[in-house]
Amino acid sequence: MKISRVLLLLAIVGVAVIIGVNKCGGEKQAQGGPGGPMIAAHVYGLVVKPRPLDDRINTTGTLLANNSVEVRNETAGRLVHLGFEEGRRVNKGDLLIKIYDDDLQAQLRKLQLDAELAATNEGRLRDLLAINGVSQQEYDAAKNQLDGVRADIDVVRAQIARTEVRAPFNGVIGLRSVSEGAYLPAFTVVASLQQLDPMKLEFTLPSRYQERLHVNDTITFTVESSPEPRSGVIYAFEPAVDPGTRSLTARARCANADGALLPGAFAKVEVPLQRILNALMVPSQAIIPEIRGQKVMVSRGGKATPVLVDVGLRNDSTVQVTSGLQPGDTLLTSGIMQVRPGMPVVVNVGN
Repeated sequence: MKISRVLLLLAIVGVAVIIGVNKCGGEKQAQGGPGGPMIAAHVYGLVVKPRPLDDRINTTGTLLANNSVEVRNETAGRLVHLGFEEGRRVNKGDLLIKIYDDDLQAQLRKLQLDAELAATNEGRLRDLLAINGVSQQEYDAAKNQLDGVRADIDVVRAQIARTEVRAPFNGVIGLRSVSEGAYLPAFTVVASLQQLDPMKLEFTLPSRYQERLHVNDTITFTVESSPEPRSGVIYAFEPAVDPGTRSLTARARCANADGALLPGAFAKVEVPLQRILNALMVPSQAIIPEIRGQKVMVSRGGKATPVLVDVGLRNDSTVQVTSGLQPGDTLLTSGIMQVRPGMPVVVNVGN
């Protein structure tokens, strides 16, 4: 019985010794070996440097002609002349369409003859009035008759002018919808006229950006037919916010000397809002979300150190850090999920 107790006691002591040895060995292993320091983690990083950043907003817009009208006849009648070729340029004042007006021309010639006779009569009576050869009443009647004929001439000339339609501005005429000889009711659409240089670009932005946009601000845009970026200058804003979309409508003018831009085309618009001269931009993957906000890992004194940060603008691959980092900090960009606060790190610094 005594021998059994002695053996049991020895067994218990042996197990305790083994456990102690294993614990001690594990602690030494975590420290990098017997009595050694913690093993350093090899990670990639970069030195934070300030650089300019343009705060921009992307939106969409529609191209518009600088001026656009539908060419219509003012008076009904037979179309006797088309003064343009489809798809060609016309100049301001060019005759585009002419309606039959021979009857009006005949009336004008008759009235001009009547005016000559009335002018002769008025002159004769004026001379007689000077020597009291006629009464003032007779002269006034002759003068009134002359003025009435001249007014009738003005009326007919206005009617003749309405039989002609001239280009109100330089532009490109579209496809005609009528032919010479056709009878046109009043205000028939004959063709469209578009002024294509310069062009207008209409786009919308959320109303919260109202105070950050100004007349004469420059915007850039692209269209499918012309992938090269083009620029325009904002010249006006709609003085009200759309209550349905809570958006603000703006228009810009852009050059179109090559004629590559057409009205109605869809455009992708980039609007600059602000230029930040000393922005701290870091890769998106370096930002670690947590309950209290967001943080990054930096190397300070050769050890990984967490730093709480506030972020601002974002783009496809980088994020602006507005607080928490300083220029010259070494930011860890890879392996950050494997390091722990205070762990030694060897940083391979890239660009």
